[in-house]
Amino acid sequence: MNENVKSKLGLENVQKIERMKNPRLEAFLDKYIELGNPDKVFVCTDDAKDIRYIRETAIRHKEEMPLAIEGHTVHFDAYGDQGRDKEHTGILVPEGTDLGSSIVTIPREKGYTEVHEILKDMMKGKELYVSFFCLGPTGSAFSIPCVQLTDSSYVAHSEEILYRHGYEEFIRQGPDSRFFKFVHSQGSVDERNVSVNLEKRRIYIDTIDDTVYSTNTQYGGNTIGLKKLAMRLAINRASQEGWLTEHMLVMGVNGPGGRRTYFTGAYPSMCGKTSTAMLDGESIVGDDIAYLKKIDGQIRAVNVEKGMFGIIQGINSKDDPIQWQVLHSPGEIIFSNVLISDEKKPYWTGMDCEIPEKGINHSGLWFSGKKDEKGKEIPCSHPNARFTLNLHTLPNLDPVLEDPAGVEVRGIVYGGRDSDTCVPVEEAFDWVHGIVTKGASLESETTAATLGKEGVRAFNPMSNLDFLSVSVGQYIDDNLDFGNNLSEVPHIFSVNYFIRDRETGELLTEKTAKKVWFKWMELRVNGEAEAIETPTGRIPKYEDLAPLFKTVLGKEYTLEDYQKQFTVRIPEHIAKIERISEIYRGKVADTPPLLFEILEKQKQRLLKAKTKLGDYITPERL
Repeated sequence: MNENVKSKLGLENVQKIERMKNPRLEAFLDKYIELGNPDKVFVCTDDAKDIRYIRETAIRHKEEMPLAIEGHTVHFDAYGDQGRDKEHTGILVPEGTDLGSSIVTIPREKGYTEVHEILKDMMKGKELYVSFFCLGPTGSAFSIPCVQLTDSSYVAHSEEILYRHGYEEFIRQGPDSRFFKFVHSQGSVDERNVSVNLEKRRIYIDTIDDTVYSTNTQYGGNTIGLKKLAMRLAINRASQEGWLTEHMLVMGVNGPGGRRTYFTGAYPSMCGKTSTAMLDGESIVGDDIAYLKKIDGQIRAVNVEKGMFGIIQGINSKDDPIQWQVLHSPGEIIFSNVLISDEKKPYWTGMDCEIPEKGINHSGLWFSGKKDEKGKEIPCSHPNARFTLNLHTLPNLDPVLEDPAGVEVRGIVYGGRDSDTCVPVEEAFDWVHGIVTKGASLESETTAATLGKEGVRAFNPMSNLDFLSVSVGQYIDDNLDFGNNLSEVPHIFSVNYFIRDRETGELLTEKTAKKVWFKWMELRVNGEAEAIETPTGRIPKYEDLAPLFKTVLGKEYTLEDYQKQFTVRIPEHIAKIERISEIYRGKVADTPPLLFEILEKQKQRLLKAKTKLGDYITPERL
């Protein structure tokens, strides 16, 4: 390391780096400490004293403010910096590389030069935090060491909560470790300590050099590099090495006799992913990102993280009892972009309690009825307001979270927001049918509350479109191939919590019904429930669901409800196949031919059923 960098580090921090004996790491630190030019540098190891320094600095620098409950703090992002900046997020690729129209790419040389010009002296006058983490459990086949450079104590603190510490993992893997690198600067800040040069936000992912760059932003989705930004790096690596990086929850579903069966699940935003991962009575392993590998003929999965960066809007004591309890108990939690009352208590939209008439939120001083410069009323909390917590604070955490071997995946679930087509739960015929018709065909309807126009179907294969760093066709191919050479192939399911009555438009299921759908899936995976074969997959029998509703929810389940929920809607399914086929033909140049073959077979089954039984077919007629 050069002498200028050593002087910024100081002897103690230099010794921390030298102990790692990693020349490539030292070269990386040399380059970006020199480029960013901070006044001083702090190196955080796995030691509790170092971690405490990061947490205390976040409060001392007023990037976070302490709240009434012990361990709780609040952070505010700049107005206009409360969500992922898709416009300025892209994959750096060599000239001539084409990943398709769905993936934003930037010529590597151009983007690399631009972001390095922005980073030049950007950290001057600040302290730089160098932290080490591990994606996946340490000491395992899943472990990917990471180094994060940031001049935001809030970002460093967030990652301390969300990720396993990785200093010792770097040492364990030695000088040949292949690690991910993250460089972030919040840039200039105002009197509220929020980023001001939002027009110079840049979030660039370089998959060739395994590096993420992020500038002039504080919002976690743009800055917490190990989250969705690292997904792009990991998806690229997984594609090369024959495993999967998925936007999936991991959970254990409890069955008869103390049995626990593990599922993964992919859901687009606002489709019930976190509430599913947090189902009371079951166990959570992870709510967001999973690595899946084939080990000894099984698919095994780990939660990449050890924490949760969750959307807080709508969390209430009735529907989300576990989250509600944790969010109101002492423990280390960062709230972001919520309303803070004079009593230093957090409030958010969708709580089942009275919201104060005034307080502080991301817009500054807030009062009921306050409007922005466009005359639009500012809600008490931002729709994308978040909470950051360690999963170990959850009473339903599964102890396998830290198991280096991960969990055996017996079921994979794909869920979207769909008002008119898919039944509440359905099993695919086999792996290929599931990947094509459940995963690669995943759509979700937008909601008026959060995304503007209501009911627009957004195409989102495996709920991973925003995070791909390989072409969509290659990604579908990777998923199809992943089912080969397994001693036991997981069952693939779809779920839909939002199906509506065709005549009245009323929802046909309650939020709590998902508990029953997962109990049925657990029985199916273990060969203890029968199913009815339809043109699109296998659905539950009424005689299996009725007792589950009684034992799980204490409710009577009527045959009329069952028939409405599980009617096969032929016209809507055919329309979906045509929509999905058109997307793949028009936007995905390298679509595997097998996808069109499977979709066409499903269409022909539907047409045959339509000829025989009509447009809408209740289960007892199949």
